[in-house]
Amino acid sequence: MKESKWIILAILAIVWGSSFILIKKGLNGLDPIELGSVRIFSASAVMLLIKGKHAFTIPKHKWKYVLCSALFGIFFPAYLFAFAQSEIDSTISSILNALTPLLTLIIGVLFFRLTSQRRQYFGVFIGFSGCLLLILSGANLHPNQNYWYALLAIIACIFYAININWVKKFLSDLTPLQIAMGNFLFLLLLSSIMLLTTDFFSHINNSETQWAVFYTVILGICSTGLASLLFYKLIQISSPVFASSTTYLIPIIAFGWGILDNEELYYIQIVGALIILIGIYFSGRKK
Repeated sequence: MKESKWIILAILAIVWGSSFILIKKGLNGLDPIELGSVRIFSASAVMLLIKGKHAFTIPKHKWKYVLCSALFGIFFPAYLFAFAQSEIDSTISSILNALTPLLTLIIGVLFFRLTSQRRQYFGVFIGFSGCLLLILSGANLHPNQNYWYALLAIIACIFYAININWVKKFLSDLTPLQIAMGNFLFLLLLSSIMLLTTDFFSHINNSETQWAVFYTVILGICSTGLASLLFYKLIQISSPVFASSTTYLIPIIAFGWGILDNEELYYIQIVGALIILIGIYFSGRKK
């Protein structure tokens, strides 16, 4: 059990760390609403096609909690990050995503009666210090970006934090497959409605749009679909704070993709990444 949570953590970090470069590619031919809708729709359609039967095993009294989980954990963040990244760099977006563990701890303690060990607090704040270093260095190194849009990414992190605690408190008796398929059943309908409000189908024949859809479908199936199953499993076998600590590793993966996409990596960013890794170590230990 101890080893499996670290394996899942690593897989999620790689998958979600790659999502920001895919969002960047997707925004080359889609607007934020279109990107968010295609992302959610593709994830929902594929996952329901494979494992959709599990949604119908959810007890009736649990559906209201599943709906809230779908909204907090996937629906709102998908659009918020798309809008945020339309104005800020993909690496900055991934850095802001790393605020999730701190917000998870704060919201958990204030509203969900979360109990955590002192070492977990220590780890979260070490990790947050690394994130802060990365944010400040990013502001200096990328002064032309519109940092007001960064607030949208922070709001998305608040929704993530709510969902992590929500799942742990209200849905821990369901399997990861039940939670994920219940989410996707709602999201298939919601994303379809959102997509119909856009001009997506009027420019779907453009080559630029088709490539953007290609990247966004990969984003949806991997980062939103398959990763959701792993994440709900991680919440159940660990603590909410440890589960949210995946976001500490995400910027490191995102930086790697940034280098491949001809973005520069600075010394201070490497220092921040190392601090984040130390935070991960302490937040995952309970003894």
